Amino acid sequence: MNRLAGLSAFVRTADLGSFVAAGRALGLSPSAVGKAVTKLENQLGVRLLQRSTRSLRLTDEGRAFHERCRRILDDLDDAHASVLRSREAPRGRVRISCPIVAYHLLLPVLPDFLARYPEIEPDLDFSDRLVDLIEEGVDVAIRSGPLPDGRIMGRALRPFRLLLCAAPAYLDQFGVPRTPRELDGHASIGFRFPNSGKVQVWPLRQPEGDAEPDRRHRIVCNNMEALHGAVLSGLGVGCMPDFLVAGALRAGTLVPLLLDHLDAPGQFNLIWPSSRHLSPKVRVTVDFIAERLFSSECRIPDPLPAPEA
Repeated sequence: MNRLAGLSAFVRTADLGSFVAAGRALGLSPSAVGKAVTKLENQLGVRLLQRSTRSLRLTDEGRAFHERCRRILDDLDDAHASVLRSREAPRGRVRISCPIVAYHLLLPVLPDFLARYPEIEPDLDFSDRLVDLIEEGVDVAIRSGPLPDGRIMGRALRPFRLLLCAAPAYLDQFGVPRTPRELDGHASIGFRFPNSGKVQVWPLRQPEGDAEPDRRHRIVCNNMEALHGAVLSGLGVGCMPDFLVAGALRAGTLVPLLLDHLDAPGQFNLIWPSSRHLSPKVRVTVDFIAERLFSSECRIPDPLPAPEA
């Protein structure tokens, strides 16, 4: 900070031609300005100003140094003004990482975000890979599970529900399972978590005393959209979040199964690097997503009607 004060004192003195005028512009005494310039000269080991009783004149070294210092101070002024402007109208690129399936949640609210903050450029990375926000320079992420570490802040987003579904054509051919045990004779489509490599366990309440079934899957994939497509194609029964299958359930191209036997609330978190001072563009992004996708009153959807026999 002392070095910056010395630069400011030197540049003002060179611009205005005297310590008195520079002191008036900086709100300092002429003596304080003169001492700051002298200290700067001592630090550099060169004389920047030739002093006389009647005038001040830049030395050759002082002239070259003044040109560079003027650019530095102008850049600082521009940066300061840019930050002040950004507080009024946040602008710039915001990197957002989301699971592939989360675009069903995020994209519907994106037009409102762009209308509210037209100078922010969302850079969306839809990937099931668990990114390191700090190392990879990601501003905001949507993820399930616990927060990674103490460097990360987070807020819970809307709860969702996992549903077992199958296509009507599949059920017409193989029948509608009425109990979890009846699933043992059905083809199942499994989901492998990309980060852990584990296959998802279907969230079915087992009758007391029954062991967890060792279910054999017809297909296993690590992409929920691919699983969704396989179930829609009639290849078997799959377990998916409610927001992914909502359109197909309304259209009747998928049918929910065993609703009374499911116990599967799920939760996404909005996370961002912990920082005392969030940039304006990141702060409004966090607030907007939390406002539109987070609510303490958001309930797990009511059970859908079970299919007819």
